[in-house]
Amino acid sequence: MMNTTINQTTEEKMIWTGTPSQWVNLPFYILCVPLTLAFGVGLLLALWKYYDTKLNKLEITNQRVIEYRGILSRTTDELELYRVKDLKHEQPFFLRILGLSNIVLDTTDHSNALLKIKGIASGKELKEQLRQAVDRRRDVKGVREVDFK
Repeated sequence: MMNTTINQTTEEKMIWTGTPSQWVNLPFYILCVPLTLAFGVGLLLALWKYYDTKLNKLEITNQRVIEYRGILSRTTDELELYRVKDLKHEQPFFLRILGLSNIVLDTTDHSNALLKIKGIASGKELKEQLRQAVDRRRDVKGVREVDFK
């Protein structure tokens, strides 16, 4: 007789999904104003940056972080949570005023060793959810970090 029970630890569940806030682009948009007045290209650059940020979608599950980015061509990058070595919550002054923050993931992933999730609301809570998910995923995978110096 075949065992048909499903292991609950393998079920992937969504923790968070979203895009960075456009507020992270404010300095770039301000720079585009004189370029628009002088050369007329500032508006095109600002629109490109707007869509680049708007189409940068992040999905965080209990197993991985998936990032979709690109305007004309799309790239999908996945980061397994058990590869996260360290989490940092940043609140630069301007973002802090707006209630936004950044989360920085230091990882052992070769293609994305440092993943920065920029301009998100409730960053402190998301960082804590990520920390717990990383710990659970490491337990499931049997991964332990060992530093050699």
